[in-house]
Amino acid sequence: MAESGYGQFCPISKAMEILGEKWTLLIVRELLLGGTRFNELQRGLTHISPSLLTKRLASLEAEGLLVKRKIPGQRGYEYFPTESCKELMPLMEQIGNWGMRWARNNMTDDDFDLELLMLYMERSINPAKLPGRETVIRFQFEDVSEFNQWWVVVENDEVDLCVHDPGKEVDVYINVDLRTMCDLWMGMISYRQASREGSLQLLGPPALTRTISEWITPSIFAGIEPANAIVAPA
Repeated sequence: MAESGYGQFCPISKAMEILGEKWTLLIVRELLLGGTRFNELQRGLTHISPSLLTKRLASLEAEGLLVKRKIPGQRGYEYFPTESCKELMPLMEQIGNWGMRWARNNMTDDDFDLELLMLYMERSINPAKLPGRETVIRFQFEDVSEFNQWWVVVENDEVDLCVHDPGKEVDVYINVDLRTMCDLWMGMISYRQASREGSLQLLGPPALTRTISEWITPSIFAGIEPANAIVAPA
């Protein structure tokens, strides 16, 4: 719970006493997207300190939004959302919809988080749409100085993300800048348009490069028009 309440009986105020602290809703987001271990949650919350994440997890456990369980045979713990946490999913979707419509103009260069993007890429690959038993995709970010190459290895139904060369033959090369890849996944630009404009280069068999929008599942918020396109259409 927040350190000091609002002193109101309104259910919105009571909910905000639990959910209103910085990072709390983003931790809920990661729990609902399948993050269970501490390091997995940190990957989706790049700028949170370990001590603050520990504090927020303890608070969510105390409020009944998650269950903490010891990993069998290991030192760490896993965290699982409870029913009360799962009931927040429609709220999270509505907040995301609102953000796509009303807040996307507030984006700065610092908001384009490479590690978060690649976590989403790992989650978004659909193995069922890729032929064969194994597919290796290499992302190269032209505007990134450190860790500018990432590999995604898809083997049967398993998807693994690597920041170091796994030593496997690459099937698809995706050469792109960070902002363009974020915009592609968020549905703000199409792969065809990015290729035509020169901000994206796809190399590989046409059967894979032409179907990239099928095997990289876009964000659930893709396609939501910004408010200025609705309020003041061009």
